[in-house]
Order: sequence, then C-alpha cells, then structure tokens
Amino acid sequence: MLPYGRAKSADSGFFVQQQALSAIVAWVRLERAIDAFNAELKKRHGVTGLQLAVLRICAERPQLPLAALRKALVMHPATLGQSIDELRRMELVTVRTDPTDKRARLVALTDSARTLLAAAPLAGPIRLREVDHDVARLDRLKLALTDAIDLFGLEAWDPAKKEKGT
Repeated sequence: MLPYGRAKSADSGFFVQQQALSAIVAWVRLERAIDAFNAELKKRHGVTGLQLAVLRICAERPQLPLAALRKALVMHPATLGQSIDELRRMELVTVRTDPTDKRARLVALTDSARTLLAAAPLAGPIRLREVDHDVARLDRLKLALTDAIDLFGLEAWDPAKKEKGT
C-alpha cells in the first residue's frame, strides 16, 4: 500500500502527484457544479435533479412503465418509488395501473410537469439523452466515468455491479 497522496508509476512521483491533484480538482469542480445546479433547481422549480431526470425521461413517451423508468435510471426500486410518490404529491405525474398487466404501474406527466420542463435548464447527465453529441466524445466520457469508479475505489458501491450480482 502506498502512503496517502502517492500514486504508483514509473514516471517521477512529482508528475504523478500533480496529475492526481489535477484529476481531483476536476472532480471537485464537477461535484460543485452539480450541487449548484441541484440547489438552483430546488429553489426555482421546487424539484431535485433526480426528480427532473425522472420527468425528462417520462416526457419521452405518453406513459412509461415504472419498471422501464427504473431500468433507465439504474435506481433502487424504493428510491424511485419515493421520487415518483413525491412527484405525484406535487401533481407533476400521474400513476395508474397498467390495464394489460395489473401488477405494473404506468407513469405519465401532467401539464404542470410539461410547463416545468419547458422552464427548467437542460443540464446535468440527462442532457446527454436530449442533445446531439459526438459519439466518440460520449465513449470517452463513459470510459472516464467507469475509470473514476475504479480509481476512486468505489467498486463495492457500483450499482451496475450490484445488479449483476458481482
């Protein structure tokens, strides 16, 4: 095990430490930007970033099965259920039983949600679904974020790995 703040490399230790610090600074900038975005969303529109993402995905279809929404967001069912319940209390979504499968629930936007979506900024991770981007750039982003889970030592908490049972 290397001492805290030390990175293992054949290059000079100073260069590696500088690169590690630069990566940490970039991560902190991203975290702060997301936190500021979420705070502004809550203040101006009364929703969280997660709730806005749910609404934007729901806007892609007239109604969406709750199971499909969970899969799209890679969320624990209880977390998504709480978010949907809050959106329903805010009268931003309706939830009804699927007439073809009584066990399934369908989520749909209300007019209030459509108004909110038109006013809310298109920012955050959900923007990747709604704005055209260079495919190679998206591939690099996916690899970098996957690397971040590994480099930060967060594999044990990776929801994608937990779902696969690894």
